[in-house]
Amino acid sequence: METLRELDIVRATAGAVRLTRADDGQGEREMPTMTVRFSPFGTWYEIDSWWEGRFLERTVRGAFAKTIAENASRVKVMFNHGRDMYIHQKVLGVPESIREDADAAVGDVPLFDTSYVRDLLPGIEAGAYGSSFMFRVLQEQWNEEPGRSDHNPDGLPERTITEVRLYEFGPVTWPANPDATSGIRSGTDAYYEHLRLADPARVERLAARVTELRTAQGAQPPAKGTAPLSAAAPAPPDEPAMRHSGGLTPRERRWRRYPYLKEGASR
Repeated sequence: METLRELDIVRATAGAVRLTRADDGQGEREMPTMTVRFSPFGTWYEIDSWWEGRFLERTVRGAFAKTIAENASRVKVMFNHGRDMYIHQKVLGVPESIREDADAAVGDVPLFDTSYVRDLLPGIEAGAYGSSFMFRVLQEQWNEEPGRSDHNPDGLPERTITEVRLYEFGPVTWPANPDATSGIRSGTDAYYEHLRLADPARVERLAARVTELRTAQGAQPPAKGTAPLSAAAPAPPDEPAMRHSGGLTPRERRWRRYPYLKEGASR
């Protein structure tokens, strides 16, 4: 299996943001430092996405080492990937450190003393937000026919990500699919939904490349004239519509949310 190399992809994780407060030595409390554990290592989770396909995925320790060494100063920290209607693309702070712990990629961010950051503090302190990050896969390993197992009961292809380029991370309101035991989900479809509003030509070019790639792999392409992102379709909120499954499969839930994908969503 192969996915489109130039895709910027999004992953979200539940329950992975905390604050550390300090004072200035004179009894005054400074703005806290936010710690975001944005990519757990060695945890298998299912990707079921029009843009990416359906497979299991995990990241491993070492995948972030090069991007941290070469790109850490350019990584942005935003709320809801800069799509919040009030905060927009204002950054929350500049990372003090981005590192790999034994179990996850982690960023420490001294938060700016601004009104829009202060508005987020009660929710972060209460554990109301999860974390998410945007990246591009540079190196990966595929197991095309892993067979069925406890972590992969459907025998889906398995991707192990060994190197990424990290662009952005931060807290998000809707971090994970509650039906998933891993607490990790793909936010790539929603990301390209929003990107369509700002740069429809780029999205359509990428959609054509996805169709071309799937056709080359022998998969059923989208029906002629059917784009994955309709120009007339409204951009959905970040909340995943599958929060109440009603007994539907992941694909049926996705079709209900994005009916214009139905004709082109075969895998």
